[in-house]
Amino acid sequence: MAARPQAVTALGFLAMTGEQPCIDAPPFRLRPFADSDIGLIQAASADPHITNISTVPTTRDATEARAFIRRQHSRVTNGEGMSFAIARLADDVAVGYVGLRYQIDERVSIGYWVGPEHRGEGAAAIALWALSEWVRAELHIPRLELYVEQWNEASIQTAESAGFLREGLLHSWQRVDGSRRDMWMYSLVDGEPLAGVR
Repeated sequence: MAARPQAVTALGFLAMTGEQPCIDAPPFRLRPFADSDIGLIQAASADPHITNISTVPTTRDATEARAFIRRQHSRVTNGEGMSFAIARLADDVAVGYVGLRYQIDERVSIGYWVGPEHRGEGAAAIALWALSEWVRAELHIPRLELYVEQWNEASIQTAESAGFLREGLLHSWQRVDGSRRDMWMYSLVDGEPLAGVR
């Protein structure tokens, strides 16, 4: 029986490919953020549900939006993980974000959000499905995780539609808007099938 490939770090993947990949997931594409995405960042900055759990700036300042985009690029080169804009294939307009962070022990945590005016288009579910498939196939990561607040039914539905399983409640797991919150832990591990989102 062939040995299972070892997990590839972000820096290792960068060394092999020279750049962050684009992942086609019709009708969307996961691609690196670009300056053309400033409008999406500015729209997201007005949504406290996004700014409370991410590094999206809390003002609509274009300079801060550009700084956010530069931070997303740096995550590949410094080995933290990868950040993708979820863009429509038809016109390359970015509608949201999906990304991964490397954790200890061959694990990654995944996060996602969709701009307020683009919700209801299925972007988050398709992006989560596509990124999860790519991470398992290309990086051979044995365990994917994500964390969702109990009230967030849309995010819960997104996670479950991609095949993530709820493992339990993590008490006081993450600071959100100044206080620590309980989070549902979801996971997808080797051998578990991805759901057929599409």
